[in-house]
Amino acid sequence: MLIVQKYGGTSVGDCERIQNVAQRVLEAKKAGNSVVVVVSAMSGETDKLLGYTQFFSRLPNAREVDMVLSAGERVTSALLAIALEELGYKAISLSGRGAGMVTDSSHTKARIASIDTTRLNDLLAKDYIVVVAGFQGVTQKGAVTTLGRGGSDLSAVALAGALQADLCEIYTDVDGVYTTDPRIEPKAKKIDRISYDEMLELASMGAKVLLNRSVEMAKKLNVNLVTRNSFNHNKGTFITKEEEIMEHPIVSGIALDKNQARVSICNVEDRPGIAAEIFGALSEANINVDMIVQTIGRDGKTDLDFTIPEVELENTKRVLKAFENNNIESIDYDSDIAKVSIVGVGMKSHSGVAAKAFQALAEDNINIMMISTSEIKISMIIALKYAELAIRTLHSVYALEQ
Repeated sequence: MLIVQKYGGTSVGDCERIQNVAQRVLEAKKAGNSVVVVVSAMSGETDKLLGYTQFFSRLPNAREVDMVLSAGERVTSALLAIALEELGYKAISLSGRGAGMVTDSSHTKARIASIDTTRLNDLLAKDYIVVVAGFQGVTQKGAVTTLGRGGSDLSAVALAGALQADLCEIYTDVDGVYTTDPRIEPKAKKIDRISYDEMLELASMGAKVLLNRSVEMAKKLNVNLVTRNSFNHNKGTFITKEEEIMEHPIVSGIALDKNQARVSICNVEDRPGIAAEIFGALSEANINVDMIVQTIGRDGKTDLDFTIPEVELENTKRVLKAFENNNIESIDYDSDIAKVSIVGVGMKSHSGVAAKAFQALAEDNINIMMISTSEIKISMIIALKYAELAIRTLHSVYALEQ
């Protein structure tokens, strides 16, 4: 088998932990597998490097920032290769460039364009353990780039797809994907198997084990993923195609996103094109709009409510200022909200899932401000102060502890 393993910052946080990772890698190698390892920078290292760049400038050149940030993963990869060699195995570290990772030119948030696996395949054929610096690549013109948040996971999934690996293991400091955040609900259970679509919804709704970019790529490239704890040998969570899961629970998990803000535009002119103008302006400012509710027009006016990431609130206010005198009565902003989402592919064939949630929240006197649904998801906006109560209530209502 060919296995791609990825180790996050906490897993390689110091030299002792890198030594532990080396032992973990060798377990897979001794079992007869070919192994490619993708590593993050040591925990805290990327923030420290970013801080260095901001010492000289509040807005440093993004190309130079990428040169600095990419150093963290290169250090970790070389240290792990040294540790593996000292244990008697052939190992070599590669930068993103060395691994053939080609990206576009969007510095600090590049997207992977292609991977040339020639060198990787040659090294694997020579029985090397290949250790790749994650989170980075290079443009066609040779400029170093970084992939943004969750970039090392993305590197691992992309390499697994390009190499047609049998498995991609994402090692972190948690045992896998849970039915909800166990820090909020101690009764949360680890999920053994989950579909790409369910994981994608949970990731986009605030579950932090994997970011949605990585899950999207795994689904696109048909990469079998497992997320595991690097500090124990527990089974982890297997993420795969829906048809490879025998039994689907109605609800797989409950996700919470506290980093949301609600924008309410009152009495906007109700005419064709007004929504396009407002959301087009937000799009041009790279503001990601999530849930949208528009009321039925009355007397030539309508109300528009939508949600955005809380970090985009000031930017949104700046964009919408241009519309304030455009026949709009008022614009209200509320950051004291949270998004609670129920996710499960079993919803496709079961009725009453939403009604059960609404009834349970009503019994706890929790008001629902906005609702959004898809085939496998129900999202609700509620007051922030009720967020954790809502999670515990819904987890109990759907008996996810069982």
